[in-house]
Amino acid sequence: MRRRTVSGGDLDQVLDSLAAAAPTQREAPEAPAPPAARQPERGGMQTEFEFELPRGYVDDEGQVHRTGSMRLATARDELRPQIDLRVKENPAYLSVVLLSQVITRLGSITDVHVGVVERMYATDVAFLQDFYRRINSEGHTHAAVTCPLCQGSFEVDLSGERLGE
Repeated sequence: MRRRTVSGGDLDQVLDSLAAAAPTQREAPEAPAPPAARQPERGGMQTEFEFELPRGYVDDEGQVHRTGSMRLATARDELRPQIDLRVKENPAYLSVVLLSQVITRLGSITDVHVGVVERMYATDVAFLQDFYRRINSEGHTHAAVTCPLCQGSFEVDLSGERLGE
């Protein structure tokens, strides 16, 4: 089998050619890309979730961006980093590429790219990795917790509440 090196611009062409070469007997039509900001309709599914970063992203002008939104990941979102050269050289880079694809807004920034995620504080990247896992694996941002003092059980929303609120 021949290996091919792919640059970022050729990525969609490679994915499309792989899809075209795949067997078609059980293939469904390609779904349209998810919209940038889809909120739940009556009885529908929530596809975008708001969050608040623990520290916040500081842009080139010194402005801090703490709130944002992340959409659910598609299969294509999870496949694209696998053929990215940066990920092949350093597998830890996968989460940076993946997060840059699913974060739809960060404060007033709507073009969240790899460079933005690279310049985030490690605390915020760890928060976003956990947030991604929660919304894509579990489908929500809520967690059941138990108070260590009174042993009372309750639920918290991890999407943006400050600790202690």
